[in-house]
Amino acid sequence: MKTAGKMRLLVLVLLFPVFAIAQNNKPKAPDFTQGSFTDDYKITYTINDTLWIQHPNAKYHIIKWNPEKQYLVARNDIGNKSDGNKYTRIDYMTFTGMEPYLWGFCLTAYDAETDKIAEETAAADRQNPKKGCNGYPFSRMRKIELPPHPKN
Repeated sequence: MKTAGKMRLLVLVLLFPVFAIAQNNKPKAPDFTQGSFTDDYKITYTINDTLWIQHPNAKYHIIKWNPEKQYLVARNDIGNKSDGNKYTRIDYMTFTGMEPYLWGFCLTAYDAETDKIAEETAAADRQNPKKGCNGYPFSRMRKIELPPHPKN
């Protein structure tokens, strides 16, 4: 029994670096999407590799970034006023000639029952950013500095 326990421990110790490397190789958020932003409608956002916050209190826990196809999949926070614990696909694209708006996004799916359904939702039409988001324009984003939040 002691030998079996030692073997299990040895296997775990040997496999840990493999799992750690696999976690570190997950696609991350593109640099231009990270930080604090405001959109055309004066809504503010804070975005990083794992969380998309639409202030003041809508949160999306990012499951997967696909930088090649320019989308992410997220689980809606259970505390969101609408569609809590459902899944969202956010398509994004960069802009040229629209400074200070350098990129935009589309909530392609926002109430999917599973992450797979959200991910399989047809992509937004990036060839037509003025109407390619389910008949609406992509929300254009510009970088801002948000004041620090007070500590509770």
